[in-house]
Amino acid sequence: MTQNAELGLLLESFSRNSRVNEVVFNTLTEADLTLADGQGGWNVGQHLGHLAEFRYGWLSLISPLHAVDIPSVVEGDASGFHLTAQSLSEVKGAFTAGDAAALEAVTSVLNENRLFEKAYKSHPAHFLQHIIVHDAHHRGQILGLLRRGGWARERMNALDDATWSIWNEEQL
Repeated sequence: MTQNAELGLLLESFSRNSRVNEVVFNTLTEADLTLADGQGGWNVGQHLGHLAEFRYGWLSLISPLHAVDIPSVVEGDASGFHLTAQSLSEVKGAFTAGDAAALEAVTSVLNENRLFEKAYKSHPAHFLQHIIVHDAHHRGQILGLLRRGGWARERMNALDDATWSIWNEEQL
């Protein structure tokens, strides 16, 4: 497989990851944002806010110009933060902006045949893989909170079916 084909597969995977996130957002309700484990862990809204902020945080370090248009949806730091967004659509907008910015940042540095600035020493494409893996980790935690929060088995299964079907599509 050529390097261009490998990059094409990664870009397709990144697109599919974005679509999975969109399905999750379209399935959640505003009330779901407050679902928590009752043990001091993050609630659903904090997980989503963290994922949006992850894109901004990394891009502000490795490609600051690409971070400028990503809206902030959390306030605080790693020791304690809360969601400042007023709605799911606002958080979803931060995801959309963050994904577009990450994709643009990666394609820009690859087209210029250079690496990211400062903190990200790995191949630029690994940043997209980092986002995919990080999103999957937190989506799993979110699904656990939804289940624990009382989502019916049928609703959970419908969400599982809708997200996994994206990964099972034929190559675009």
